[in-house]
Amino acid sequence: MASFEITPIGTVRNNRTDVQHTDDWGAVRSTITVDERFGEACLQGLEGFSHVEVLFVFDRFPEHDDHREPRPYRGRSDLPPVGVFAGRGPRRPNRIGVTSCAIESVRGRELTVVGLDAVSGTPVVDLKPTMEEFRPVDIRQPEWVSRLMSEYFQP
Repeated sequence: MASFEITPIGTVRNNRTDVQHTDDWGAVRSTITVDERFGEACLQGLEGFSHVEVLFVFDRFPEHDDHREPRPYRGRSDLPPVGVFAGRGPRRPNRIGVTSCAIESVRGRELTVVGLDAVSGTPVVDLKPTMEEFRPVDIRQPEWVSRLMSEYFQP
């Protein structure tokens, strides 16, 4: 397969630096500073949206060569083994994360969001406004996911 290169468009700044602290992201306030090459008006119009999808790179985790074997989710023995594409964690091909975050403010090249599960210094590769028409309607997931995520976005 052909490979590709992605250049970050910005960087996350917040008070989270420990990549091992993986819960309680709900009240985390982050400022994404978009690179100056996009100009001061690059976020114009985003303030009209309530949420933005932030695509970022889990850059502090090593890439794994072998993703063939299902593993217990988050390495927890109380959770079932899942294949690499049945989870959202950082140990994945290309280490790309995506989170839909509430927009708090837009000022020039600075976007402040709430609920972004990325540590300070994380490279952002794209931003997309969350649009109602793109949201799925009848989401189904295993019970253990709801149990696990009950702690993930708590304040």
